[in-house]
Amino acid sequence: MQGDHPSRLTRVGLVSHEPLRLAGLLSVFEDHHTIVPVNGTMESMLSNREICVVILDISEMADWQEMLLGVRRQRPDVRFVVLGQGGNDELVLRAIVAGARAYLDHQTGPLQVRQAVEVVLQGSIWAPRRLLSILIDRLLTTQIGVTPSGQTDLSPRERQVLELIMKAYSNREIGAELGIEERTVKAYVASLMRKTGVENRVALSVAATHEQRSQAH
Repeated sequence: MQGDHPSRLTRVGLVSHEPLRLAGLLSVFEDHHTIVPVNGTMESMLSNREICVVILDISEMADWQEMLLGVRRQRPDVRFVVLGQGGNDELVLRAIVAGARAYLDHQTGPLQVRQAVEVVLQGSIWAPRRLLSILIDRLLTTQIGVTPSGQTDLSPRERQVLELIMKAYSNREIGAELGIEERTVKAYVASLMRKTGVENRVALSVAATHEQRSQAH
């Protein structure tokens, strides 16, 4: 029966800067898929044409979104499973909008990781239905012209805040990054939502990312 498994010889790329997590993921797929650790660069993922699924651990990767979008543009056949922090709805939504087919908490057990890869290989998305519903609602109802390049009437500081929101930074993290108080960040976020006509930061992040993807094509 194992020999007839449709994904038996699937090559799964694995990108992680955490040695322990890398070893754990390698053991998850032992005798299940052919795992190909890659060095985390776009070139390495594009060069191996046999890789059709990439498990991307974004915990120590600041430019994960740019990498994901870049690979998707050149290799639309590659499907991404993203590993990241749990409890951050905005981060999950942004990963899916950027092209991820699954989002898993770092604490996800081995069986669920394998199940998620199988679901992705079958062409489906592995994510909480509640978040998928939010994503669909936002993309269907939000009309927005925001871009990080500043083609709308945004101040330089507002554009900085927007880019950090798109990277799933919290208000506190944005404040620390820009050297401003958290209450000032909240004021910028409120201004961004007012100017773009959205009702919360999730909608702002999703719509801005959607606009960025549209411009890339």
